[in-house]
Amino acid sequence: MVDLRYGAGNVISPEVHRVGILAIGSHLENHGNALPIDTDSKIASYIALQASLVTGAKFLGILYSATEYPYIDHGVHIKPLDLVEKQLIPTLKSAKKSLDLDSVVLVNGHGGNVPIKDYINIIQEKTGLEIVFNNKIVEIEGPHAGTGEISIGALLGFLDVSKMDEHCDFDKYPEVGMVGFKNAREKDEGIEKGALEVEKLGVCVDMNLGESLLETAIVDVIDDVKEILQP
Repeated sequence: MVDLRYGAGNVISPEVHRVGILAIGSHLENHGNALPIDTDSKIASYIALQASLVTGAKFLGILYSATEYPYIDHGVHIKPLDLVEKQLIPTLKSAKKSLDLDSVVLVNGHGGNVPIKDYINIIQEKTGLEIVFNNKIVEIEGPHAGTGEISIGALLGFLDVSKMDEHCDFDKYPEVGMVGFKNAREKDEGIEKGALEVEKLGVCVDMNLGESLLETAIVDVIDDVKEILQP
């Protein structure tokens, strides 16, 4: 068997090769007129890959499906348990077997995936992996398809600026800020707060904000990897 040089290259520790980073987002979800339907997946993948480049942890790609709260209808999603049992656990088992991993950081870019946290103990038991759920970008980016995501999209190159004038037409694009989702606004105080913000201020491109959001999220994932490696 080949003697692999685990300490080669710019890695924070030879042991980092036993840590994986898997992005989880949403590929099929409306984000107004100026952002693509896989916005969350693109953002999560970027953060996960950048953290992998800095630390040397294994970049595992992205999970294909996503889940969502039942009172939010703006895309194609599956039930949380189906996501965990049919996609996440098999994906993690395969990664563990192929790459000899001990731990995986899940980099979440989609708020609807937060219920996965309720299954962390089950995931760990069935995969034999330590699982860390990183939700930083969801916590800081603000309303759905709002200024935060718009600014990140502009920075990463997947925002269509020519469609910004129509983006806040809430009759056509009720998912922007969740403004047109009455049921969701009634059930979730956070969604209501974000919707009011977008109704009042609209959305705009702020490149400094986009850069700050991404940097904060990347550093947070890097910190998770470092925490895993602590004796």
